Amino acid sequence: MRATDAVGDYGERVAQRFLVDQGMRVVGQGWRCRLGEIDIVAVDGDCLVVVEVKTRRSVLAGTPLDAVTPTKLSRLRRLGAAWLSEHGGGYPDIRIDVVGVLVPRRGGPQVEHLRGVW
Repeated sequence: MRATDAVGDYGERVAQRFLVDQGMRVVGQGWRCRLGEIDIVAVDGDCLVVVEVKTRRSVLAGTPLDAVTPTKLSRLRRLGAAWLSEHGGGYPDIRIDVVGVLVPRRGGPQVEHLRGVW
């Protein structure tokens, strides 16, 4: 496993714990289809939440949240529709959240959560 993959996997675990601590229920992770991958699929009340997780070890190239482009958000929207098509569930609302995880050399991870980015 490459170091960047290990950091990304760690960030997704941190994000998942964070979301659960915020009262969400995780119903999927690492879901893939021909359109791409959803890092985490969660439920917040009666809302389905498609979660993109970005993890960085430093902010030299920008914050983790800076890495989420309009193109990525558009893809996540299509992925959310594909997930619903495959899994159903009757969710009256769907939203896209982004969780940025900064893993500094010292200290614990720093988590930033943006709700409803699209």
